[in-house]
Order: sequence, then C-alpha cells, then structure tokens
Amino acid sequence: MPRSSLLLVLVLLLAICNLSPTGLAEKVHCDLQPVDPKRGEVTYTTSQVPHGCVAQIPDAVLEVHVLFLEFSTEVAQLELTLQASKNNGSQPQEVFLVLVVNKTTLLQLQAPGIQLHLAYNPSLIIFKEPSGVNVTQLSLSVNSQILEWAATKGPISSVATLEDPSSILLRLGQDKESESSDHSQGQPAARKLPYFCLPEDHQDMGRTLEWQPRVPVPILGCRLGGVTGHKEAHILRILPGPKAEPRTVTVKVELNCTSRGLDAILILQGPPYVSWLIDANHNMQILTTGEYSFKIFSKKNIHGFVLPDTPQGLVGEARALNASLVASFVELPLASTVSLRAPSCSGEPQTSPAPVMTTPPERCDPDLLRSLIRPKCTNGVMTLVLRKDHLQTMHCTIVGLTFWDPHCQAEDSSDHFILSSTYSRCAMQVTKHVVSNEVFLNYLSTSGPSSLKKMVYCIDEDSLSFQVDLYLSPKFLQASSTIELGQQGFVQVSMHPEIPEAALQLLSCYLDLGPEADKVELIQGQAAKGSCVNLLSPSPSGDPRFSFLLRVYMVPTPRAAALTCNIAIHLGARMKDAYEPVFKLVSKHLNIISPAGKGLVLPAVLGITFGAFLIGALLTAALWYIYSHTRSPSKREPVVAVAAPASSESSSTNHSIGSTQSTPCSTSSMA
Repeated sequence: MPRSSLLLVLVLLLAICNLSPTGLAEKVHCDLQPVDPKRGEVTYTTSQVPHGCVAQIPDAVLEVHVLFLEFSTEVAQLELTLQASKNNGSQPQEVFLVLVVNKTTLLQLQAPGIQLHLAYNPSLIIFKEPSGVNVTQLSLSVNSQILEWAATKGPISSVATLEDPSSILLRLGQDKESESSDHSQGQPAARKLPYFCLPEDHQDMGRTLEWQPRVPVPILGCRLGGVTGHKEAHILRILPGPKAEPRTVTVKVELNCTSRGLDAILILQGPPYVSWLIDANHNMQILTTGEYSFKIFSKKNIHGFVLPDTPQGLVGEARALNASLVASFVELPLASTVSLRAPSCSGEPQTSPAPVMTTPPERCDPDLLRSLIRPKCTNGVMTLVLRKDHLQTMHCTIVGLTFWDPHCQAEDSSDHFILSSTYSRCAMQVTKHVVSNEVFLNYLSTSGPSSLKKMVYCIDEDSLSFQVDLYLSPKFLQASSTIELGQQGFVQVSMHPEIPEAALQLLSCYLDLGPEADKVELIQGQAAKGSCVNLLSPSPSGDPRFSFLLRVYMVPTPRAAALTCNIAIHLGARMKDAYEPVFKLVSKHLNIISPAGKGLVLPAVLGITFGAFLIGALLTAALWYIYSHTRSPSKREPVVAVAAPASSESSSTNHSIGSTQSTPCSTSSMA
C-alpha cells in the first residue's frame, strides 16, 4: 500500500475515534454554576448520619432511642414521626425517646398508637400541638452522661446525631420481613444488627431512621454550545456510603414541559451496589449505572451502563446525547429518596450567586410566635422577653406587645422586646402563689396586620421555700441531721406552702464528703445511681422521696457531709407551654458518726489484723526454733514441705492490708 494511502487511513481512524461518544464526553467542558433557586428544587431523605448506631434488642419490651439534634439557626422547626412495626408481634409495649437539641425548637410530634415516654429540655423544645405523651425533664447536658442515663432505662436500640434536620422518621421494632419487602421500595436491604449500640462516625441507620436535611441542596447548571435543538439534561450523582451494601434509590422527577416528546435526559450515576427506581411524570431518555426500573413496572429491572464518576465526564455523556443544556447537576450522599422538581423545560439556566445555606420560613408562623410567650416571675415582677434575632429568623415583625391592660406596653430595646410589670399593676392576678395575666401581640403577616393572645402563668417563687430533709425511718416521722456509717437514710424534698397546681420533680442529688473525697452521686437524671439507692413513692402531697445506704470507707472517716438536690417546679398540664419551669438547688448539712459499740471502723480493723498476723508469725518462728533445738539429731526425720492453700486465711489477710473498698454509693481513699 502506498505510504500516502496508509497515512490517509490513519487520519480517518483517528477522526472516527474522536467522533465516538466517549471521545466527546472526555473533551466537553462546561463551567457549572449555581442555578437560580426558582428554576428548580431538589430534596432528599437519607439514613446516613454523622454519628450513630443501631442495635437489635431481642424480645424488647422497652425500646430506648436517643437523638442529638444540632441546629444552625436560633429557632428551628422539626417534624418527628414515630412509626410502629408492621408486625404487631414485634412491636414493643413502650418507647423511651431522649431528644436533645442545642437551639429553641418547635416540634411537630406524631406517634400514632405508640406508648411514648419523651425526655427533653422544656426550655428549648416547644410542642406545636399538645403531645399527649409522658414527659421527663432532661437536666443533663453532656452527651456521654445522657447516654449513661438512657442506658438505665433499658438497652439502647439506636443513637443518632443529626445536623439541621427538617423531618425525621423513626421506625420501631425489628421487623425483618418488612425490611425485605421495603428493599424493593427504596429501603436498604435487611442486615444483621449488633446486640449493642456503640456510636461511631459516618454510620448508616438502615431502615430504623431516615431524615431530611433542612439545608437546601445546591443545584448547578451550564449551557452546552454547538448543539442544535432544545434538550435539557438532569444529572444526579450519588456518592458512596460508609458500607458497600445493596440499596435502591427512589428518584422522583416532576417536570413542567409543554411537549411530551423526548426533550429531557436523566443521568443517574452512583456506586455499583446502587440500583434505581424511577418515578417520572414526563418522557425522558434514561442513562444510569447499575440497574434501574420504573415505578409502574417495578419488577422489571433494566441493566445500565458504566459511566464516568466525575462531573465533567457526566456532562460529556449529556453532550453525547445531544443535550444543549445541563438544567441541574446535583451531588448527594447515599440517599433513600431524591425528588427533583423543575417549573419548566428547556429554558436558559439562570445562574445566581451561591445560595445562603439557611431556609427561614417565608412567613411569620403564629404557632411558633405564640410558643415563645413564656414569662418569668422574680422579685415581685412578671417579665416577658422576646429576642429580636429569634423574631428576625422567623420573619416576624412585632408592632405591639401588651398585657391585658393596654397601657402596659413592652419596651423596645436594641436586642429585645421586654414586657414587665409588678404583681399589683396591669391587671395581674395572684392566686395561691401563681401569677397570671393575658398577653396581646400584634405583628405583620403576608396578609396584613395580625394579632394573637395567650394566657400566661408563672410561679411566685419568692413566696415559697424549699427544703431537703433526712429521716432514719421509712415512716418519715422525725427529721434528723445525723446519720451513722452503715445506716440507711430516707430523704424527702418538699415545698412550703403546698401549691395544688404545682409539682416537684427531683432531677439529681449527691453527697459532698469534703475536699478530699469525690462526690457520691445518689440521683442522676431522675434515676437512682447505684444499687444502694432506691427511688420511693412520693408522699401523699406529692413530695419526691428516695433512700440510700451510707457506706464510706475512708481514712480518716468523714464526720460531716452536705446533701444537695436539684429540683424543678412545674405547673399543671393545663398551663403547659405557658410558663417557664423554676429550678432550685436545696442543701442540708449532715453529721456523720461511727456506730458506737456496734462494730469497728476500718483503721481499727486494719490494726488488729496486722497485729494478729505479726504475733502469729513470731509465735510460729519461736516454736520452730524450740523444736529444732530440743530434738535429738539421731531422731530427726526428713521434713516434707506442704504448700499452703491459696485461699488460706493468713494469705487473704496479708493481701487485704493496705487495700480500700468501694460500693456504688460510697467513695474511698487512703490517707
């Protein structure tokens, strides 16, 4: 073949290679820019959490779940749904949920048909509607202490830390059959769960927990030049998860297109273990990795293709399919469901600056605004404070704030609205140490000026006294300030005078034995700390009670202690969310004495033990010396040495010298 002909063939082969889709995909470059939020919206739900764990608790009567929620805005809104297992046989009789938040949160709680006990901080969590569940005030703030306290309620089934969630779905029970059936509907496949919940970073909660982030998903787009026609591409890239487990991602696409033709392309790229279930309202050209199916034919799987795992590579695939526009390009963590909504098709990608990562409500929510109205009463004054940064986050513009008497108006400072009055003004009502009034608030809404009103209450704590008393009998007849070592003490916390509408709640108690000893925790997180402490039934008037056994092994023995309890005072359910709880710290000085004539304290026991051992050793040596020097040498016989048993009394006594002892309700140290 002539050399010129060979060169021509080589040039033609290179041209053909460059015209292939792969060649086009590799060479195409477009500058992806943020798209105007009005041009589209992407939301998703995921089971991936920054920190968490899931455990399988066989035959669990009580399920314990712990949620740590971190919000970036001063006021947040959250929808929390608890869903019972489909298999009634595996549904627990009771659920204990610990909810920890870092900012003021308006909670919409739904738990149909579930016996729920909720532990939370009432100063941060506000129910949008009456919850109707049993509640416990959470006084702990350190996560590790909260987990230890939650474990006292029962084995922990799940722990999760979430950042800026807008909605959470918590599924209860260990229903393996539903796990398998849900796998075909976008849920992770059933997997064997551990029997202990040990939180770790970057965990997949499986079907136990799914949540939707509040932060908007950034959408990118670009124009592809040199292509005739108007065909747009939507590209979704799913990033790998912490574990390579089979998963189906449901992709919902809602486009507003005038034409029903194939003028849209959907490209789905993800790890090889991800399959896709597509639910679209418009005819689209599909290009995916793995396998995919359509909602109307969910049992028919179609094999996908091998696609690039880079943004520019995926844009090149869209260009190879004659797309003139990348309408949306989104990268998401491993998700369960992804929803894409676009108001129109084949439009110019109107770019905008990168969106601010906050989503304040578009209008002032009156329920949330009403929930912030919770006054306090101190020094004979009722005071209501509304922070302006909270109101600004809620898009609420306050134009008026008064008590029932319209002449009592709020002061407008630089950072707050402050409405206050003494008990003798502004139509205040004081009955049985409870102060009440009605607050009227005027604000601007999207429809114009609006107003709301709310009855408010607070406890006149200045007129009340609180005390903690020690008794030496379970009959609680005569208080004492002295307790013997090894004696059982009975404690009662009371309020005087009694208020029928109020209830005392015992949060924590401890014994302070002095600077040389650690504090002895008796009550922590409203639960008994150790086997020597027991929570007792309240008094007839509702005062909290508990008992403890005083065992202190120290050198020297302490002669005094301070019993301190942290309590909360709540009003009745009728006044829920209309007052601020009152927290008090009450203490009592105790004298500690040794049980005279009833036994010996540790120093005496140690001295007697050591003296007995020393005398015994000297006597043994003396007898052996006499024996060895008085026997005739001719009658001596071989001596057979016998090892002493490991559990002999002298051996155990020898090892016990210098040791200390400790019990769950005691502290110990050496002088």
